[in-house]
Amino acid sequence: MKSLAIVILNWNGKKWLEQFLPSVIAHSANAEVFVIDNASEDDSVSFLASDFPEVKVIQNAKNHGFAGGYNEGLKQINADIYCLLNSDVEVTPGWLEPVLDVFEHHPEVAAVQPKILDYNRRTHFEFAGAGGGMIDNLGYPWCRGRIFDRLEQDLGQYDDVAEVFWASGCSLFIQSADFWKENGFDERFFAHQEEIDLCWRLKNSGRKIFYTGQSVVYHAGGGTLNKQNPQKTYLNFRNNLTMLLKNLPFPKLLWLIFFRLCLDGVAGIYFGITQGFGHLWAVVRSHFGFYGMIPGTLKRRIHQPIKKYHQQKWLIFKHYLSR
Repeated sequence: MKSLAIVILNWNGKKWLEQFLPSVIAHSANAEVFVIDNASEDDSVSFLASDFPEVKVIQNAKNHGFAGGYNEGLKQINADIYCLLNSDVEVTPGWLEPVLDVFEHHPEVAAVQPKILDYNRRTHFEFAGAGGGMIDNLGYPWCRGRIFDRLEQDLGQYDDVAEVFWASGCSLFIQSADFWKENGFDERFFAHQEEIDLCWRLKNSGRKIFYTGQSVVYHAGGGTLNKQNPQKTYLNFRNNLTMLLKNLPFPKLLWLIFFRLCLDGVAGIYFGITQGFGHLWAVVRSHFGFYGMIPGTLKRRIHQPIKKYHQQKWLIFKHYLSR
């Protein structure tokens, strides 16, 4: 039987650990539980030592973000499978067995995601992963059960076991050998879409990403950076463009990047009107951030990326124009 480490990345998240760590411990008897602390300034570490001595704590010297924080902390964890779990996730009885079953029966699978429902509206899917991640022909991530901000009610429509394009970093089970073969997350991303980039690289290398609806978790969301923060807008736009430049087949790359830059301009104006100037400026900054990352991104490009990477075309137009 493969060994499993459940690894929670924490930054000033004592309240989340206090609320959700008990469910993780109660329902994860056959796994070791770790918390990687990203140089928190609250009393998270002392709280863990006093209230959860069975949890192993790894302390990073500084806040490396989501990508770098996991890369740094996971170097100290020896396990066949990592479960990267957000601190604001409630797990359920029996959540581990269906995931481990997928790994056992599908050796070609590198990563697996459970069903992710909304902790605050438990009948509906949650934004960060829902029923498994996909991507459209313009490079926009979406999920089964979530199209942009529109969330479906869970009626059992995604109780299947299926191959998907990406697994959410909210609750990401990944074989450690695959994680390190791809050198982990791209630390330049800091946070947001680094798991999509990693899954894309895994698929480019011939591995598969799966989802199982037989495992269920509930995600509160916004534990570190909520959607009203312009920095979240900046990271999402910058990282999405960088991910496309890294992983798309070259013939499609030039026209798509140009088209996406134009669409981002329209989105920036829309955000400026609906959410304030800070979000418009975040989109502008994201483009300059993307340009600054181009030399490093080109060095990281794979020589033979997969050509068929999407199962949906023109999603943004279908959603906003035709609904």
